[in-house]
Amino acid sequence: MSKKWRPATQLVHGGTLRSPYGETSEALYLTQGFVYESSEAAEARFKGETDGFIYARYASPTNDMFEKRMCLLEGAEDARATASGMAAVSAAILCQLKAGDHIVAARALFGSCRWVVETLAPKYGIECTLVDGRDLANWEKAIKPNTKLFFLESPTNPTLEVVDIAGVAKLANQIGAKVVVDNVFATPLFQKPLELGAHIVVYSATKHIDGQGRCLGGVVLSDKKWIEEELQDYFRHTGPALSPFNAWTLLKGIETMPLRVKQQTANAGKIADFLADQSKVGKVIYPGRADHPQADIIARQMSGGSTLVCFELKGGKEAAFKLQNALEVVKISNNLGDAKSLITHPATTTHKNLTDEARAELGISGGTLRLSCGIEDTDDLLEDFAAALSKVSA
Repeated sequence: MSKKWRPATQLVHGGTLRSPYGETSEALYLTQGFVYESSEAAEARFKGETDGFIYARYASPTNDMFEKRMCLLEGAEDARATASGMAAVSAAILCQLKAGDHIVAARALFGSCRWVVETLAPKYGIECTLVDGRDLANWEKAIKPNTKLFFLESPTNPTLEVVDIAGVAKLANQIGAKVVVDNVFATPLFQKPLELGAHIVVYSATKHIDGQGRCLGGVVLSDKKWIEEELQDYFRHTGPALSPFNAWTLLKGIETMPLRVKQQTANAGKIADFLADQSKVGKVIYPGRADHPQADIIARQMSGGSTLVCFELKGGKEAAFKLQNALEVVKISNNLGDAKSLITHPATTTHKNLTDEARAELGISGGTLRLSCGIEDTDDLLEDFAAALSKVSA
């Protein structure tokens, strides 16, 4: 397998295993177990003396292909595929911590991610401090003698804040802590956290990797030593494994991800510019625009914008609902990274469980909307927004 191939080629051919039948498309191995030629062969397999698969909860040929292809894309040594993005997040965090340890996490997180570090982890004696991740000084001030983990999203959900990954990694390395980055919004095409110094990267493969509304999936990527020493036993014994059928679906989705993300990003940039010129829109946040508050960090660590746009209507929740309900091409959904353009009202969906104060801290108001751009014709999307905005009161 040529490691010199560029991402679009790796995502079609990377990590492919073929059966003796020589199939063009990857084979789908729907099996939970495997048989052995002899008792001695089974013993050797379980001892790790010979290579091969043991049980689909641990690994399977289809999942192995997906993991290898993601490693080639991410530049990681090893990976484990999980049943969902949140299974990946939970595994990456909990597998390496114990009672008495301390997490420092950016406060701008997807609702379920924030619940894991703020509510679940403390139940097991793991402390957590949430910080405004935009300022490195906040990360440094939050460090305690027992700090073992930094956790962040960048760009963040839903307000597209950006965290200086290299800066956070430098702080972590000074105290021997690990950095876990949820890289969903940037996609592995536009941002490489491992190259910036992060130790572990997680994805909801449900998003851009499948990106066609078909299945759930997740993946954790890191160096081989960390996967084997920290994640592997947790993974084997708690059972977050990805279904082989979903792994096969994700393999099909990842082939076209560069094409989809390119069109989605182009659409997002044009819609962001359009919305910024509208009198009914109070604010637009998009990583591809020069007016993004952290444009300097974006220039250093991202090679592209994003498929997502965050904007705020001046008329609050009433205006946001009216706009959503008036859209025809764009659909209302809490998902993102899909071939279809999707719009979300975070305050009443993805972030509804946060307090009013917590949402205000994150910049989420009643008028905040998160747009995930699809691959539709750009002009159709612009016309859809123009028509919907005309029905919103000034």
